[in-house]
Amino acid sequence: MNGLSLQGLNVVIAGKTVCRNLDLDLPTQRVIGILGGNGVGKTTLLHTLAGLRSAESGRIRLNGDLLETIGRRRVAAQLALLMQDQEDPFPATVLETALIGRHPHVGFWQWESPQDIEIARDALHVTGMAGLEHRDVHELSGGERRRLAIAMVLAQDTRIFLLDEPVDQLDIYHQMKLLAHFKQLALAEDRLVLMSLHDVNMAARFCDEVILMFGDGELLHGETYKVLTTANLERLYGLPMQMVVTEHALFFQPG
Repeated sequence: MNGLSLQGLNVVIAGKTVCRNLDLDLPTQRVIGILGGNGVGKTTLLHTLAGLRSAESGRIRLNGDLLETIGRRRVAAQLALLMQDQEDPFPATVLETALIGRHPHVGFWQWESPQDIEIARDALHVTGMAGLEHRDVHELSGGERRRLAIAMVLAQDTRIFLLDEPVDQLDIYHQMKLLAHFKQLALAEDRLVLMSLHDVNMAARFCDEVILMFGDGELLHGETYKVLTTANLERLYGLPMQMVVTEHALFFQPG
């Protein structure tokens, strides 16, 4: 199966259970959102699926292969992870930073090719960073830096994207534009987009499926229109919720 497959997965961090005996298939051509309160382990789960930390037990398959048997370079050619926080310890331009996404595809001791540079420039265009290629990353605003991090992930050009709060710090225009772009990639180019979100309404609008994380290892997964109910969201967030249905979409708001 193309995508991610989890078999009996148990993830624990600092004595807290993130998921327990989880069996889940996450195929390509899907956008899947992860929702839950602070501290339930959304980031830990994404990092485990990316192979950055080990699960307590269980197996993760990446495009059919056991993740633990795949070298990191090969993993990076198939799976890209957008972290919540991005640090830039060394001076670099916007274009140089976007080109980091091409490293899994460039041979050792080789320079980026004109095609690599073109892919990075295209990613900068998608994220609204075109024209800033020569600016130092330390001169960027928080929102610009977030869009650059997304451009770096897009330049990696993988089959699977794991995105940790991708639209954090972004204005509503860029939130809508970039989530729509990832949706298009999933549907038209056979990708899997798995992302943690805090905005229930963005999940309702862009996600085919959602995973609700209640804490202490309990998860609920299914198609968005089935799982996003007022009852489930009230339990997830611990406050009354109302559903508002319009001609084009449905919304949730605190009751």
